[in-house]
Amino acid sequence: MRKPAKNEKPKNAKSALLAIFKFCKPWYGAIVISLVFSLTATVLSLISPTLMAKLTNIISSGLDTGIDMESVVSALVVILIIYLISGIVSCVANYVMISVMQRLSWTMRSDISRKINRLPLNYYDKVSTGDIMSRVTNDVDTISSGLNSSITSLVQGLIQFVGVVVLMFVTSAKLALAAIGSSLLGFALTTILAVRAKKYFRQQQENMGALNGHVEEIYSGHNIVRVYGARAEAKKEFERINNNLYSSSWKSQLIGGSMSPIMSFTGTVGYVAVCVLGAYLVMKGEILFGTIVAFISYVKLFSGPLSQVAQSISSLMSAAAAGERVFGFLDEAELPDDSQCLDLPEKVEGRVEFDHVRFGYLEDKPVIHDFSAEMKPGQKIAIVGHTGAGKTTMVNLLMRFYELWGGEIRIDGIPISEMKRSAVHSMFGMVLQDTWLFDGTYRENIVYGKENVSDEELRAACKAVGMDHYIMTLPRQYDTVLDDKASLSAGQRQLLTIARAMIENAPMIILDEATSSVDTRTEALVQQAMDKLTEGRTSFVIAHRLSTIRNADVILVMDGGDVVESGSHEELLKKGGLYSELYYSQFEVKA
Repeated sequence: MRKPAKNEKPKNAKSALLAIFKFCKPWYGAIVISLVFSLTATVLSLISPTLMAKLTNIISSGLDTGIDMESVVSALVVILIIYLISGIVSCVANYVMISVMQRLSWTMRSDISRKINRLPLNYYDKVSTGDIMSRVTNDVDTISSGLNSSITSLVQGLIQFVGVVVLMFVTSAKLALAAIGSSLLGFALTTILAVRAKKYFRQQQENMGALNGHVEEIYSGHNIVRVYGARAEAKKEFERINNNLYSSSWKSQLIGGSMSPIMSFTGTVGYVAVCVLGAYLVMKGEILFGTIVAFISYVKLFSGPLSQVAQSISSLMSAAAAGERVFGFLDEAELPDDSQCLDLPEKVEGRVEFDHVRFGYLEDKPVIHDFSAEMKPGQKIAIVGHTGAGKTTMVNLLMRFYELWGGEIRIDGIPISEMKRSAVHSMFGMVLQDTWLFDGTYRENIVYGKENVSDEELRAACKAVGMDHYIMTLPRQYDTVLDDKASLSAGQRQLLTIARAMIENAPMIILDEATSSVDTRTEALVQQAMDKLTEGRTSFVIAHRLSTIRNADVILVMDGGDVVESGSHEELLKKGGLYSELYYSQFEVKA
């Protein structure tokens, strides 16, 4: 028996960062260009303190003999030019990096979108829709903003740090030691904080996904929540998740945000140390006054990159936490590749065989034990049974939404495992118990996935299900936008999905409780339309309302994942078995 594949464990922060940087490979060139411009701006910023020292010495030395204004003006012009070029280069670097990060976000979301279509349905059985949405929106945005604010700043800060240290020692070793020594404590504290903040950033992203999942779930079923008086429980659960998010966000932002103030404080201590020691050295004649001016700029340039590095590390940790979730999703086990499988046959007769099929949604918990049945072309096969008997599961397996544990399903003698999934899907039209409509016109909803549908075909399908008159009374008729504000009943929504199946005109039809949301009068009309739709086609009907399947060619009665009875309506009633029990139970009247 084939067991379902297990998913890989989520990535840790280090491997997530490596995966993010590997993902950036197509834009390495642009990132290098941005870094080169950033480094150019950094080098220019390192030159300016030396020029400021020179300008200060020119002014201080000319206080007694007269200031050389020509030299002063020349120095000022050079300083202004350097600052101007530095600003322009920085803007170019930021523009390139922002462009890269937006492209990265676009590509990452596209990859997630494609991944969604390649994942097996059992993945969605255990992960909420809101959590997946959070990965597409919040996590991708966190990665983009985190990298945008950290890559350039981190490299620029490190280069600037090294450059400033070298220049400080070249200018005055004593002042350099005083400035650096005062900053070591702050650097040590930020390193400790960075290690502690990592887990809180991870918790923040996980709690954000849980919150989105809860909100999406409660909002989609808010009517049920209100009717059953479960608002207090829903609110309590929301507050629990929200409190967890608040706690992790507060801790991560507090620790991450405290890094920059700590470095600013140590920078201020560095200013004091340079001023006190510098004044002492000037009095001794070891340095000039301009050296102190230069060192004040150096201390600013020295503490600045440390704050940059601390903030960059904080942003990288946040991006890493989001990366764990995004790449954990992208690394989920996909459906097996079927590109080499058979395509859709030119003609589909509709002969279906289930040969000792075994399947379960959870490992070691089979739902279908040993199912065998044969359906002839053009037959109407009804599948009935108690709730949980495996009726919808059989349809899911027939459509190859899930892979079998054992046995085989064949269509026209060809195992569906040897056919492309898209080919299998195109053989069937489906009307499910749960209706699905999207924001778009009535026309777009009805002809969904079908091209070149004429107005005559469209109206014929809607007339068959009794929706044409209603649609023609709308302001723009079939071009009226169908959205959340449309006052459609559950039955009308079901009728639209039935019209969609009629437009599809597939060789085989699956009806999973297709009339469960319509009234008795509408059901009769829909039943006539369904009889016309299924004429000459192999059709599978799942129904609890057994009066709708009395004209089925074959009725399969399932119980516990196996077929326990089969035959026509009259034959099964004469047997007096499970079908008879189910049928007559619908007409019992309690005293």
